Amino acid sequence: MMVSFLLAGALAVADTVYPAPNAQAVAAPGARLTLVAKQFKFTEGPAVDHAGNVFFTDQPNDKIWKYSTDGQLTVFLSPSGRANGLDFDAKGNLLACADAQNQLWSISPAGKVTVLADGFERHHFNGPNDLWVNPKGGGIYFTDPYYQRDYWARTAPDLTAQNVYYLAPGAPAPVLAADQLRQPNGLVGTPDGRQLFVADIEANKTYRYQIGPGGRLSNRQLFVAQGSDGMALDSKGNLYLTGQGVTVYSAQGQKIAHIDVPGAWTGNVCFAGKDLKTLFITASEAVYTLPLRVKGLR
Repeated sequence: MMVSFLLAGALAVADTVYPAPNAQAVAAPGARLTLVAKQFKFTEGPAVDHAGNVFFTDQPNDKIWKYSTDGQLTVFLSPSGRANGLDFDAKGNLLACADAQNQLWSISPAGKVTVLADGFERHHFNGPNDLWVNPKGGGIYFTDPYYQRDYWARTAPDLTAQNVYYLAPGAPAPVLAADQLRQPNGLVGTPDGRQLFVADIEANKTYRYQIGPGGRLSNRQLFVAQGSDGMALDSKGNLYLTGQGVTVYSAQGQKIAHIDVPGAWTGNVCFAGKDLKTLFITASEAVYTLPLRVKGLR
């Protein structure tokens, strides 16, 4: 069922702002962190469409929200399969890690759901968490950590490992892309389709892989000794990691900024607006924006 309505009072222009003193390397001059809304349970998975609108999830409340470029906040899909991480494909379909039934979904602009994958080698996924669509070819990478959910009947994983998988365009099933990880979570790739960053949140590390023919990953290298829930790349090659606020690393792995975010946990980020120069931040029960001096990537 698709629902769309304007949430009264939840507009982008809010009177609650916070300083961003340690973010000068990426924030616009004089920029302040602005609270958009704070009535959720746990926000996650922001993704931006080609118009600059942001879609994000409130997984405990089983909803996908839309934050439009004109400041309107509406429900796009409810129920949402307990969607977590999101991304858009080249056709404008919203892809979702829907862990109510441990599936990977494609959601049309009209809200029609197609299940792309629901397991690996006759085993149920642990719980697809985050995903990235390679712009060079359209293949999908997604992480599959195990986090016990209170809405599951099961109390143990069906798979013995927590891995990263790859679903090639038109393929009937995903293949193993990366293993030897304790609990992979956030991931994002470069716009040239040649590199993939994967955070192992339990090991508190973020790795960089080379993407080869057929989507194969190789040459794993430690990028930074910090894990992450979600992540994003800007046009300068800076990597944004989340958890205790947002930490920004240069393309060479040097820490260049930290954005303090109110609340216990910052789940994820993406770049919003028509010019992709607004950082959209999901932080537990709230979402925030921060104007940037750098342009982001979709």
